[in-house]
Amino acid sequence: MKKRVVLAFSGGLDTTYCAKYLAEDLGYDVHTLTVNTGGFTSAELEQIERHANALGVATHTTVDETRNYYEKVIRFLIYGNVLKNGTYPLSVSAERMSQALAVARYAKEIMADAVAHGSTGAGNDQVRFDMVFNILLPGVEVITPIRDRKLSREEEITYLKARGVEMNFEKAKYSINKGLWGTSVGGKETLGSLGMLPEEAWPTPVTKSGSEVVKLHYYQGELTGVNEKAFAHPVEAITYLQTIAGPYGIGRDIHVGDTIIGIKGRVGFEAAAPVLIIKAHHALEKHVLTKWQLSWKDQLAQFYGNWLHEGQYLDPVMRDIESFLVSTQKQVTGTVTIQLHPYRYQVLGIESPFDLMSAKFGKYGEMNLGWTGEDVKGFTKIFGNQVSIYHQVREEAENKSNG
Repeated sequence: MKKRVVLAFSGGLDTTYCAKYLAEDLGYDVHTLTVNTGGFTSAELEQIERHANALGVATHTTVDETRNYYEKVIRFLIYGNVLKNGTYPLSVSAERMSQALAVARYAKEIMADAVAHGSTGAGNDQVRFDMVFNILLPGVEVITPIRDRKLSREEEITYLKARGVEMNFEKAKYSINKGLWGTSVGGKETLGSLGMLPEEAWPTPVTKSGSEVVKLHYYQGELTGVNEKAFAHPVEAITYLQTIAGPYGIGRDIHVGDTIIGIKGRVGFEAAAPVLIIKAHHALEKHVLTKWQLSWKDQLAQFYGNWLHEGQYLDPVMRDIESFLVSTQKQVTGTVTIQLHPYRYQVLGIESPFDLMSAKFGKYGEMNLGWTGEDVKGFTKIFGNQVSIYHQVREEAENKSNG
């Protein structure tokens, strides 16, 4: 009997090459698995299945991990307002964790001899997939044809054309990863330090002009409604918001960051809904949380985002930080109003029953209702007392040494 390999399969150039190479060159029974994390329509999933079968795979399976992806990963990125380097909502790195976990689970179910993925040797995904597989599938071989053979996209295209594979090779010039939490776009323009993706490379065309106001409704940190629409699950709210904001070109950018393997990398991304949700959520938190809640959240969330980015989702410290983040969201309830424009947005403000900027305690810069001027004088003396002592002692010591 042939050995069985589970291949994480998106239907793109890299995984198409892997399916063909694993079957025809290495002699495996290839079981392709497409993990939908919110990036595929039903029609696209059907097309991927047809494409996999045309490649001659033993079986093809699709699993929908979208809600699980939200519950296990995305909601904590929202709670933590995680934007890597202040820019990137971890669209791909977060998604890869859900995909790798689903592939490992499926490999166990069918008792596969090996698992495979189409990552290159120059990026983060190879580490993310390998780490999850090594932890959850000890003893199962991990095969990575693109990385191991050091293939360029042009070499992959030549190989597939020689074997009669039909697909849109022009589209394959760009590596596109689409999911619920954003879409990444890689191409020749992102391989160097200067260059912007052309308009045709972005999956969502900019079709809206003028401006539009949207209201985002949060309940304990989760997006539950957009404008007048309420949703049964935040996944539905995220998807709906993307349809509103995506055509404005909001959330397009180039992320520059440090890879897990120690080199710098650039990647384009569009993530209208994630960027708006995080920025609105952060604006709401600034009104309803105390300064030390905000301070510690920032520190722990930055670590959480970086550790997730580096594939360390299974580290138990991540569960500890998640528990902290959940605890901070009890009063993060309210509505945030945002104005959308082509390629930009503006947060107009928030409304919340837990707003700590309450007029009954005073108005900043105008009047205060909670204490007197004499109270502030006394507080100021006490608040600066130790620093005052420090300077007096230092001055006396310096005078003695000079005298």
